[in-house]
Amino acid sequence: MPTPELTRDFLYALPKCELHLHLEGTLEPELKLELAVRNGVDIGQSTVDEITATYQFDSLASFLGVYYPAMNVLVAEQDFYDLAMAYFTRAAANGVRHVEAFFDPQAHTSRGVAIDDVILGYSRAARDAAGLGVSAALILCFLRDFSAESALATLTSALPFAEHLVGVGLDSDERDNPPAKFAEVFALAREAGLKLTMHCDIDQVGSIENIRQVLEDIGVDRIDHGTNIVENPELVALAIERGVGFTTCPVSNSFVSADMKADEIVSLLAQGAKVMLNSDDPAYFGAYVADNYVALVEKAGLSPDDVVRLAKNSFEASWLSADEKLRYLAEVDAFVAARSV
Repeated sequence: MPTPELTRDFLYALPKCELHLHLEGTLEPELKLELAVRNGVDIGQSTVDEITATYQFDSLASFLGVYYPAMNVLVAEQDFYDLAMAYFTRAAANGVRHVEAFFDPQAHTSRGVAIDDVILGYSRAARDAAGLGVSAALILCFLRDFSAESALATLTSALPFAEHLVGVGLDSDERDNPPAKFAEVFALAREAGLKLTMHCDIDQVGSIENIRQVLEDIGVDRIDHGTNIVENPELVALAIERGVGFTTCPVSNSFVSADMKADEIVSLLAQGAKVMLNSDDPAYFGAYVADNYVALVEKAGLSPDDVVRLAKNSFEASWLSADEKLRYLAEVDAFVAARSV
């Protein structure tokens, strides 16, 4: 049977879904400088090169130390709209047909920004992304190094805007902040009709116990990162049985650990887990989603069938309707057939 050649052009154009993308992590140096000037925010740098030089880190903690202060340039609803639209434009060029994007309201409300401005700015951009050929939905993430009470207050203030949200997530520093800390808030979010996902970052203290909590105790619909699960075959089997998706991010893995976890991703793929590739915080890691496909193909020697399976997994693990999933999966098949030789 004819197969496609895994060229860079093929990997970029392949229809795909992105399920692990932090909108605040798409703040490119050029836009950061523009917003700093617009809002009169002193960021300590005055050129794009100076900002780019600060995007350096070798661990999750050092990354977060750069990541959160950068958000100070986001002040008004238009800022959030502009940030998201810049990402959606890049996503379209990466073959993204659907995205379910994270955002961190507490990082903004904690410095006086109204949650209305955050949600409505992002939501307006998600709606306008359709003009780029990208459908988009929003996932409100709680910062796990804030209190559970803060998460509950955030959920309460966000629920009047529930029509703009598809789910809730959990991110930021995992140390001493296990999933169980937020079990009550996530249960309330599920009662409100929202889907659930949680970060289980790679190589954390207590990684396997945290993964167990999200699967067995909280019952999430997806796990973000989560490749340490390969250390426990019983949990892998449970995740596969439930069809839980794993939103892996090879390039960002290589920044905060010794490698991109290619072996773990390939192992999960071979076992039938719904693992897929994403870009995480692409402005900081220098790689949007198609670049992650390129990087993993080069590192792991993936076959065309492997790549197509990753793309299909991204749609199958999404929170689209069954009919929408079938439409996108057919689009993948048509694309591959047209590119096969």
